[in-house]
Amino acid sequence: MTEIVAADTVLRIPPGQSPDYQSDNPLMKLLALAEGQRLAAERHFYLTDDLQTLVPFGHLELAGPQGEDADTLDPARQDNKADFQKQNVRDFTTTDTYLLRGWVTTRAWQDLGAETPVPQRTVPFLKLSYAAGPDSKLASALGGLPGKEIRLYLKVNGREAGGLIPVPYNDATGRYEIELWGDHGVDLAVALAGDGMEKALGSLNGGELISRPDLIVGARSDFDREGKDDVDVRAVSPDCAMHPVLPLRVECAWADAEERAWDSNGGANYTYVFGMQVRGWDAYLKAGISANPHGGVGFLHYRNLMSNYFGFAGSGELGRTIEPWQFDAYGRKPEGTAREAFMSVDYVDLHILKNNCGIGLHRHRDNQEVFFLLSGQAVMVTGDWNRFPDRERCFEIRTLRPGHFAMVKPGGLHGMMNATDADIMLLMFGGYD
Repeated sequence: MTEIVAADTVLRIPPGQSPDYQSDNPLMKLLALAEGQRLAAERHFYLTDDLQTLVPFGHLELAGPQGEDADTLDPARQDNKADFQKQNVRDFTTTDTYLLRGWVTTRAWQDLGAETPVPQRTVPFLKLSYAAGPDSKLASALGGLPGKEIRLYLKVNGREAGGLIPVPYNDATGRYEIELWGDHGVDLAVALAGDGMEKALGSLNGGELISRPDLIVGARSDFDREGKDDVDVRAVSPDCAMHPVLPLRVECAWADAEERAWDSNGGANYTYVFGMQVRGWDAYLKAGISANPHGGVGFLHYRNLMSNYFGFAGSGELGRTIEPWQFDAYGRKPEGTAREAFMSVDYVDLHILKNNCGIGLHRHRDNQEVFFLLSGQAVMVTGDWNRFPDRERCFEIRTLRPGHFAMVKPGGLHGMMNATDADIMLLMFGGYD
């Protein structure tokens, strides 16, 4: 069961006034935080369009309703669907941890003197970053600064590290940072040898970059389209740290180098989930070829993106759980927690986002919504407004390309930014909140 976070702030907006969204916009603040994350190796190693960021937050500040509803500050009673102001995030406070994941590629190693040539591999990586200042929870628990190195307890998709991982202080960012790479089929010290790799070698020698194929599993080639007709992709390399459909769960806690003090969420550890629901040509449940589709001619190539049919019946992806403060598809509030197995649609819109246009961070109390990118490239943000029992509240940031869509669930929040010079063409549909 989810819950509304009582500690969040809802600002009273006097009737006749509206917030100033041009100044100190929280979407721009969030994107600046994400762009400021430093990679351990040279940028050419990474598939930058596939980088995905988690920014955990502990507190939200939201705008209150407009006009006659200005004093209705309890989100459970903000039932006027025509008032969009009540959805809008005005500010947020981050916690001490940031996370980043993506694909990283090293070159083929035929020319490195190896007896058996090693082909190029693209594998996942995971980065964790922790605040180093006196305001961090670890510094408060310790009663002082932790020093030049801290320790990390880590579990990735249920795979435990088997010991605490040393995490060095990064002078460039002023944070403690560690980047874990998957299996490139060759020792990283060998893989990073050569001109133009000084940053990567420095990170490796300094402990900021490590190879942990026991934790960071999978390869991009696992999801090649070839040979995947009618295969449920959820069963393909399910532990992959960059699986295109399945979420990645990261459990962690932080300690000083002597393990005298911990930031461990009261002993429960922190659980962070990369789980934005993105589907498209490269992220789907099943692909195949259908001859004479519906009695037609030729061959249809298809992708099942989300489905309640056949082998995906009961998947729940298109459904939603409805809490007592949320409206169902018929505009009613259930007496207790209820479940709808379908997605209700009240509108279908086309949008054009011009250069430097952003859809601001806002909550979805009740409804589901789909953002389908027709053209251009967008930065998509989703996250939890409600508190969900199995994860910390985070903003999740990804790049959408044409043919991608992202789905927002009730109790979530989202935003989108066009940071390019070209227009973004967007199809949106869902239910009004």
